[in-house]
Amino acid sequence: MSAPLIRRNRRSIISLVRLGNKRPVSIAIRASGEAGTLRLLRPRGEMDDRLGHEEDGSVQRNFDEGYVFLCALLNELASPILIMVRVPQLFPKKTAVGSIATIDQLCNALSITEDELREVILLPDILRYSSRPIPKKDGSLRFVHNPHFRLRRIQRRINNRLFSNQSFLSWPDHIFGSIPNQQFDGAIHAKDYVACARVHCESKSILTIDIANFFDNVHISHVLQIFRDLLKFSEIVSEVLADICCHNDALIQGALTSSYIAGLALYDVEGRVVERLARKGLRYTRLVDDINVSSKNSEYNFDYAKKIVEDMLFSKDLPVNTSKTKVQFSSTLPLAVHGLRVGFKEPRLPGEEVSRIRAAVHSIEMMAREPNYRTSHAYRRDFNRCMGRVNKLSRVGHKQHGGLVHRLHQIMPLPSQKDVQRAIKIVEKLEADFSLKRHTYWYAKRFYLAHERLNILKRSFPGITDMLRLRLKPIKARYE
Repeated sequence: MSAPLIRRNRRSIISLVRLGNKRPVSIAIRASGEAGTLRLLRPRGEMDDRLGHEEDGSVQRNFDEGYVFLCALLNELASPILIMVRVPQLFPKKTAVGSIATIDQLCNALSITEDELREVILLPDILRYSSRPIPKKDGSLRFVHNPHFRLRRIQRRINNRLFSNQSFLSWPDHIFGSIPNQQFDGAIHAKDYVACARVHCESKSILTIDIANFFDNVHISHVLQIFRDLLKFSEIVSEVLADICCHNDALIQGALTSSYIAGLALYDVEGRVVERLARKGLRYTRLVDDINVSSKNSEYNFDYAKKIVEDMLFSKDLPVNTSKTKVQFSSTLPLAVHGLRVGFKEPRLPGEEVSRIRAAVHSIEMMAREPNYRTSHAYRRDFNRCMGRVNKLSRVGHKQHGGLVHRLHQIMPLPSQKDVQRAIKIVEKLEADFSLKRHTYWYAKRFYLAHERLNILKRSFPGITDMLRLRLKPIKARYE
């Protein structure tokens, strides 16, 4: 048998062996960290007696172990094999060619006029945001700020055309939360809290570090650096964008761009920390302001990891919330990341949370038995909240999800005659406002609210619903 040809570098491993006339085996490997996992996709049945496999017919191996494993595999399989490895992305990367050098180019990129941009820049600070308090779990208040509609419109376009556009910006593997899923080699890489927790599955020790008042401590000078040094915009364009995204010289809770910029706040230093930790066999993730570092070793000493993470944060003037810094060991309690148990191959909801979800479904079933209660707005609100909790089970593949959803489908909210009248009035108002307000945020919000109301109305009044939907078709919202 001929020896396999193997080439290994930072971007890929390609191995090719050809012998015999057996069915080809295609193996694609992806690494989720410098010492992450390999995912080998192959036809089911190939070496199933020797290798454990997932439901999709894949095999998982540690990156370095997998390289050795593949070399051995190539020498045993009598069929052509192509092996591709995606090396983990440590830093955010601007994928677009070119730059935005002038205000005119910025306006073209965002599809706005210079007058519209000038109106937003000249808005007084007191008019840029309206504020409202939201209570935290610890009893203190967090103030959430709602941007002026003109400012909101520009921030939304910055998100859509820059931050959430993978053809413009590619996000690193260790960043999760409030950013779009990434696509590599035809595979979707989820970026929500469940995907973040999955990185730490089968850990035995976990370090958690929380950044104190994250948004308030991301200074406008750091935001300016992101636009100028990472995204390669000119100084004047970077200053304008930093001004649009900040308030009182810092990020602000409520600005549409804040969560994206928070993800980029450590763009030039975080990747190196991830790499250093990976050399120690540690896995690192950050979900907005929550940092987790995990080890598969029991009772792991995180002193080194804690120091280099804190040094990284201090270099960006970001303080640590020491009251939330903690270390978990599997020997003392079930390990959890973002509320999910990670001591298994896949994240799981805690048993007590599953019990609470079942109890919530039972409570809704009791409410539904009350005469006419299913037509009330209170029932609609409680039902939607319960359905949202049940759908959490789907994200972790819990076996009870299907049964609970079926029970809820039997007691869905019902419309009343008042709902019919409200829906007709909403559509009439939209028709009257279409010519002047179809590009506004508030018109779009009312338009999609109308469709939501019609979804409920259709259960008892399908004829009226179809008629109102026909009236909505030519007056679709144009807001971006």
